[in-house]
Amino acid sequence: MFSQGAVLQRDMPMHVWGWSTPGAQVTVGFDGAHATAKADAQGRWDATLPTHVAGGPYAMDIDDGSEHRVLRDMLVGDVWLCSGQSNMEFTMAEVRDASAEQAKANDSSIRHFKIPHTWSLQPRERLEGGAWVAASPSTVGGFSAVCWFFARDMKARTGVPQGLINSSWGGSSVEAWTDAHAGNVDVQALAATIKKDDAAEEAKLEQTRQHLARWPAQHGDALDAVGKPAWAAEKLDTSAWVDISVPAYWETVGYYGMDGVAWYRTEFTLSAAEAAQGVILGLGAIDDSDRSYVNGELIGETEKQWNKPRVYKVPASALHAGSNRIAVRVDDLGNGGGIHGDAAALYVRTANGTQRPLAGTWHFRTANVTLVPTPTRHLTPTLLYNGMIQPLLGYPLRGVVWYQGESNASAPHAMAYRKQFAAMIQAWRTAWTQPELPFFWVQLANFNSGSDTPEQSPWAELRESQSAVLSLPHTGQAVTIDVGNPDDIHPTDKQDVGHRLALAARRVVLGDNIVASGPEYRQWHVDGAKAVVTFSNEGAPLAVRGGGDVVGGFEIAGADGHYQHAQARIDGRNIVVSCAAVAHPIAVRYGWSDNPVDANLIDDNGLPASPFRTTASP
Repeated sequence: MFSQGAVLQRDMPMHVWGWSTPGAQVTVGFDGAHATAKADAQGRWDATLPTHVAGGPYAMDIDDGSEHRVLRDMLVGDVWLCSGQSNMEFTMAEVRDASAEQAKANDSSIRHFKIPHTWSLQPRERLEGGAWVAASPSTVGGFSAVCWFFARDMKARTGVPQGLINSSWGGSSVEAWTDAHAGNVDVQALAATIKKDDAAEEAKLEQTRQHLARWPAQHGDALDAVGKPAWAAEKLDTSAWVDISVPAYWETVGYYGMDGVAWYRTEFTLSAAEAAQGVILGLGAIDDSDRSYVNGELIGETEKQWNKPRVYKVPASALHAGSNRIAVRVDDLGNGGGIHGDAAALYVRTANGTQRPLAGTWHFRTANVTLVPTPTRHLTPTLLYNGMIQPLLGYPLRGVVWYQGESNASAPHAMAYRKQFAAMIQAWRTAWTQPELPFFWVQLANFNSGSDTPEQSPWAELRESQSAVLSLPHTGQAVTIDVGNPDDIHPTDKQDVGHRLALAARRVVLGDNIVASGPEYRQWHVDGAKAVVTFSNEGAPLAVRGGGDVVGGFEIAGADGHYQHAQARIDGRNIVVSCAAVAHPIAVRYGWSDNPVDANLIDDNGLPASPFRTTASP
């Protein structure tokens, strides 16, 4: 972390460390202050410089008697550790209005340090790599978008430099970021499990290699004489193709670890009358992108929508009586690939509404593919902590910004998360010897996970677990159920997310007297057949997104425990909830689904209410 362009934490003793020859006397100088340290038997030395106000640039001199280093362009300001999974890794290059946002990101006092993906069975002392990068239109594209927008707001409020340490890994679990002690991990048993898993991984990859050996290596799509994809043609010799079950991720049917481009083919039959009127083609969900053809004609394409069912209109001009051929080019960018999801989403629908299934056995052939091992290091307890957090311990922080939870949003993990997350926060505070280290996180955004039912919503349970951790002091949460993308687990609106995190940090860290969160459930009582729910909203009046006083997203349950959609309206600081089918309410819930589209309760600042459920009987 101590390198050219670094940002050091203001108003705290500056802990500086490194490695030299065992026994060497090391002197560290910074803006007129000096500290000395002696390297131990392993060569590590630790020195502490006095506190320093914000400012810079400064130089740090380090001398061990045989080597003299000068680290220049160092700033003193606020340092934030940004951690979590892919929505924290999500870069400015991918954000909404990316070009415009990057063009105005011209502030060299906001700096970003991306830690490479690193895992370790044992705690590591040194980082795998990384460098401090100052923000500019040409560099900010690689910054964490959430962290950038957070820092931009904090810089505007404080006027001091902002240092962003980005230690995140897409798809990671909370267990992976928790140390072995806090996570109750038996390291020896874990080592044996990893060895066993590696052997199983290699066996599955070898099976894929054998399946791919039947085809010559491709470096692109085969093209016909006029440059069109040859494998999309209506008439094609498919004797070299193989059968494959559809729908299914291709990793589950013999092509484990495969990324890249592959083709699927099947056919359907129409009468002359049906062909003359056109059809609707349902091709299910395709991971990640597709170009779909009927009789050699491109009838639809979708980019990077792994969980979105494809539904394409096929014009009469592309059809004829008898057999019609479908060809689908699938481009998998990572993880699962192929035509997957619900079998009912694969169909041909004629103009009169007749629907014929397409699920079953299709023909399959790979084009340009690679094998990518998919070990679960990012999900394995303690490994990311050891490799990507442990080496940071001692680097003073203003606070932590966290965006993670999607990987734990399944039963029964969502309920366990409240204890795991709280334990991780407390363990990090202990490890940093900062018992009041501020910690801010993003509550999961709205998303169609595919696992939501009227009885159970793992994403709602995970959100509840996140809210429960607010019982820890010096914490804050950004509610984002209104700014997600139901069809994409990686919503591009990171501006609102960063802004809401900054509101929480301003209130907790800086003591600003501002409204930092939307309405929060406090209590409820029964008034006849109505439930009256009271909110604490920091003085901001309750409101409805879009106006009026009719609130959506509420459900109410009677003695049978079954929730019914309810009518709800604002009454001062309360919401009055009722349902004609429930005479005696025993429980209320709000926004209780993975994608709570009807949940529209906000305050008059536009900040959304957090989902909640009551205990039975107030």
